[in-house]
Amino acid sequence: MRVLIVEDEPLSQTALANILSARSDVEHFDSANDASEALEKVATDSYNVLLLDIEIPEVSRSELVDQLRKQNRSVSFILFVTAPAEDVIAAFEKHTVDYVLKPISAERIGEALDRASRRTEGERAVRLIEALPQLRRLSSRPLPTRMAIRTKGRILFFDPREIIAVQAEGNYVLLQRKSESYLLKESLSEVAKKLKPYGFIRIHRSVLVNTSFVEEVQPYLTGSCSLRITGGREYTVTRTYRKNLRSLAEFWIGRRDLPD
Repeated sequence: MRVLIVEDEPLSQTALANILSARSDVEHFDSANDASEALEKVATDSYNVLLLDIEIPEVSRSELVDQLRKQNRSVSFILFVTAPAEDVIAAFEKHTVDYVLKPISAERIGEALDRASRRTEGERAVRLIEALPQLRRLSSRPLPTRMAIRTKGRILFFDPREIIAVQAEGNYVLLQRKSESYLLKESLSEVAKKLKPYGFIRIHRSVLVNTSFVEEVQPYLTGSCSLRITGGREYTVTRTYRKNLRSLAEFWIGRRDLPD
């Protein structure tokens, strides 16, 4: 069995690599940090199983499934689900994936790999059809509207959707609301995972923005962009994260300058 890990968190990537290294039926495995790298690897090598983190940036899970199938039809997918969403369900409905709920454990991954190695495509389809009702129930749950932070000896509660942007400041992050900012000891990666369901995207290695506050984007010939949020503050969108801007709108009218 040949396996490709698609996971942008180093600790999770290492944990999965350790699990695969201990299995005698895993002939070879590689790792990719994002969707683009995964597509490059699949284009040059063959894999039977894909271990896919649900929170990968740049592209929807359903879109990645489509692109990977075009390049390598032998891949059977295992999808790690943390907070199921509509694009997760779309991927399941293609009958090309299996799933494991996080947190990662050797037992759970082992069982999923065993299923992937012995199931035919038809058998996987039956299992996924059975799982769809549960996934739909999970995806229909409303998002929590209260978050808590500890700052200056106080614990504050507010709606996560009130946050405009989050910026890394060394080992801290600066949460910006209209009325106040909070400096908290937390990693930007952890904050990004918690806020992603609320419409936050990464536009720079050290900046997250709430898409509902974005008012304007100015593309540059260099490949970067300038992004303006409510209140007039501007941020630079680096080329690495430019594709994330696609989620700013449900549809586009007229000439589209942002990349597909």
